[in-house]
Amino acid sequence: MKTSYSEQQQTLGRHFDVIRETQADSARVAARLAEQVDKARRCAEAGATQAARAAPVAGVPLARWDAAMIAEREFVTELACTLRLPVRSAETLIAESRTLMEDLPATRAALQAGSITYRHAQAIMHQAWSLPAEALPGFEQALLRSAPHLTVANLKYKARVMRERLHPETITARHQKSVADRRVVFEPEADGMASLSWVDSAEKVKAAYDRITVMGISLLAPDEPRTLTQLRADTFADLILDGVTAKGVGKGIRGTVHVTVPVMTLLGHSEEPGHLEGYGPIDPDTAREIAARAPSFIRILTHPETGVVLSVGRTRYKVPKHLRRYLRVRDETCRWPGCRRAAAHSDLDHTLDWQFEGPTAHDNLAHLCPADHALKSETRWSYLHLADGTLKWTSPTGRTFVSEPATIIRAPETARPPRQPDSEEPAPF
Repeated sequence: MKTSYSEQQQTLGRHFDVIRETQADSARVAARLAEQVDKARRCAEAGATQAARAAPVAGVPLARWDAAMIAEREFVTELACTLRLPVRSAETLIAESRTLMEDLPATRAALQAGSITYRHAQAIMHQAWSLPAEALPGFEQALLRSAPHLTVANLKYKARVMRERLHPETITARHQKSVADRRVVFEPEADGMASLSWVDSAEKVKAAYDRITVMGISLLAPDEPRTLTQLRADTFADLILDGVTAKGVGKGIRGTVHVTVPVMTLLGHSEEPGHLEGYGPIDPDTAREIAARAPSFIRILTHPETGVVLSVGRTRYKVPKHLRRYLRVRDETCRWPGCRRAAAHSDLDHTLDWQFEGPTAHDNLAHLCPADHALKSETRWSYLHLADGTLKWTSPTGRTFVSEPATIIRAPETARPPRQPDSEEPAPF
């Protein structure tokens, strides 16, 4: 028996009702998570207060950080590992949880009721952070009247406009503070692509965009196959890779990264992708071109079946440099669980400290960025270096987290003392 169009629409409507209720359940879970995170924060702060009154924490050397700093960093980093978040994301979650529990009770109630999503709550919180306490109730109530009916983007806009109206500081004063947060961010994309984002003063970014637009338009011609969008990208690439600043900075500077190329790909017998350090797989033609001609790249050859690294540039052999290069290929990034800071901009840490007879060897060295190096030195975090390069981290509460090496790699050869003949065998001639 066929169902009528009206019956089909009623059935579809019930599906939408179920979807909406599932979304509301997700909001309620987010509210519970915020409550649990804030309880844990208060527990950590109470522990820090006790530690400040007591003797130094067992297992922590005489530190540069005080008890409050140690407790705060231990809590943030263990929460990050527990939730598999970057440390900055964990810090944001802690701040959001505290805001919901202490400053925005109506927003928390709306989240618990499922009438708004967590992203809606974030749109309200992030604008509320810079408002004085006395302005928060009116700000919150005005937004929550319409939040259940708005998209997140529309709510962000409304919250930003309302914040401008209520903020006690002028936009000039706030802009001067925000300029300190200018940054450039690299983000890998699919299919051998990546994006580079520049966050700075609006007038600078707009002027830069207008400049590459005008330069792109100047290249348009009847025989030019590229679109204006492509010309903008190519113009930007030419400027950023080959341009020089007004003070001459940039002249002769080239970045150096590693590209790993399977041997059979290099010989043209395979189409297996190469691996660009800090990005991931790249197409075989690009990998071959880099390996053959680009002087700012270091060629790394891998076994066609096992993937094990066979060479890391023996023509440049010198023991300290060779070991550093080996470790950079093996690690690729900082070896703190979840950290993506490039190994090239990280420290080499002795797993067993040098002063405790730790050797300078591949199985006792790992890259740690300055922040995570300090964390290992100043807190109760520690790690065990396994034979395959895996690091097994142990948290202050005794829980374990694993950091795997980026590359399967054979240990570097080391000089061995000549074998002494057994007493029962004749010595070789």
